[in-house]
Amino acid sequence: VQLQASGGGLVQAGGSLRLSCAASGRSFSRYAMGWFRQAPGKEREFVAAISWNAVSTYYTNSVKDRFAISRDNAKNAVYLQMNSLKPEDTAVYYCASDRFGYSSNLRTANDMYEYWGQGTQVTVSS
Repeated sequence: VQLQASGGGLVQAGGSLRLSCAASGRSFSRYAMGWFRQAPGKEREFVAAISWNAVSTYYTNSVKDRFAISRDNAKNAVYLQMNSLKPEDTAVYYCASDRFGYSSNLRTANDMYEYWGQGTQVTVSS
């Protein structure tokens, strides 16, 4: 399984970015997907997750009402729309594929995700 994240960049505070993650190698549509991020000197943390059928989403509190996760199973892709960006959103963002197919549970722990993309840098200037 390969996950390729893209769309990161440098943006001013209050701006927007849309991250994309392209998947290949297994039945993408069977698995929940998540976005995580890791800031310098910090552990990787959960950002958002979406169920295999896009019915359910879940966000960490700090990004609620600013970020939106979505997916297009026909294109084997998951997205993270990030609005009203803040300097504290600066991090490397990773997409990841859940371990369990067709699960209705949205997980936030790193070890519940089996495959990871390479990460894309998001830098928000003040």
